Amino acid sequence: MVIYSPAVKPDNPEYQEAIRLGVALKSYPEALGELTRQYTTIAVSGSHGKSTTTAMTALVLVAAGLDPTVIVGTKLKEFGNSNFRLGKSKYLVIEACEYDSSFEQYFPKITVVTNVDKEHLDYFKTFTNVIKEFKKFILKLPTDGFLVANKDDPGLKKIINDQFLSINKFSIKQFSIKQPEAKKIAKILKVPGQHNVSNALAALQVARILGVKDFVTFKSLSEFTGTWRRFEVKIAELRGNSRKKTRKITIISDYGHHPNEVSVTLKAAREKYPKKKIWLIFQPHQYQRTYYLFKDFVKIFKGAASTKASAGRRRIDQIIIADIYDVAGREEKNINQKVSSEILVKKIGRKNVQYMPMAEAERLVKENIKSGEVLIIMGAGDIYKLVDKF
Repeated sequence: MVIYSPAVKPDNPEYQEAIRLGVALKSYPEALGELTRQYTTIAVSGSHGKSTTTAMTALVLVAAGLDPTVIVGTKLKEFGNSNFRLGKSKYLVIEACEYDSSFEQYFPKITVVTNVDKEHLDYFKTFTNVIKEFKKFILKLPTDGFLVANKDDPGLKKIINDQFLSINKFSIKQFSIKQPEAKKIAKILKVPGQHNVSNALAALQVARILGVKDFVTFKSLSEFTGTWRRFEVKIAELRGNSRKKTRKITIISDYGHHPNEVSVTLKAAREKYPKKKIWLIFQPHQYQRTYYLFKDFVKIFKGAASTKASAGRRRIDQIIIADIYDVAGREEKNINQKVSSEILVKKIGRKNVQYMPMAEAERLVKENIKSGEVLIIMGAGDIYKLVDKF
């Protein structure tokens, strides 16, 4: 059997060879969908926060002795730097991606929705279509199923209205940053940001549905240190470059590539390091995403670079935007002629926001960053390789 990603197109040579050889072909969502029928499946969906919420939920269930099988969209050190854990129980925890309507292949007993936002518009084209697909996915729940939904999210409010609540037979459990447990979670979490408090509240709600005691959940959440490239903090020592002394800097490696993800991560960074100078090297991911969300990117970077933030201090001191990461097989023809990082930086129009190729950005930061300062390396393309270069 050959399992292929939805990003792989039918003209792919390996795909074509599998057909020629008569080998069974299944897309990743189709194969995973078959597994979800064999387990009591908890599917974590949403435009942002899926990986972190899946990881939190999985680790709570492991701590509670429920021994789940887990498939998450990033690497966890608790799983030996893998994205997979094989359990022996009936529980399967999966990250359910909406791209290509993949999640509609799944048959969960518990569906978690962290938020619904303007994401994957290369596929969905409009936000209205995004909402429709999430609604279709939610409605796949059986009558004895559970929907765990973010009460604070504007996108979800377009789905979970009074009419929706009255006609559906499955249980709906909503969580909110305003609920009493939020303050306790904010105090014990090691990963910063209100968005992570929200993710943890989703995990708490799932745990309660499955009968896990709160003290087990809170202990597990307090021990959670994050996942690969989700506000992953590292310490680097820089030598040379005309400086005799070794400089010790903090690096935050982050996967954020949607304007809202970038915004909450930058806000969390400033909250965690209120008095330190913060640098950002950002690699936009996909020409189409940059084109469709161009105004949103301009808005968040203008805000992040503003001197009005934090009582006269810029939220982010120096922002460098590298070239857009071209996603093979998922770009419209000639889209790269409509948008670029240079155009984006020009529209942002801030002195402390500049365009630079990756190698040049690396050199500039290495030569100018000082000991004690913070560097955020952000994007979903190949920018993660830059972390090792520091």
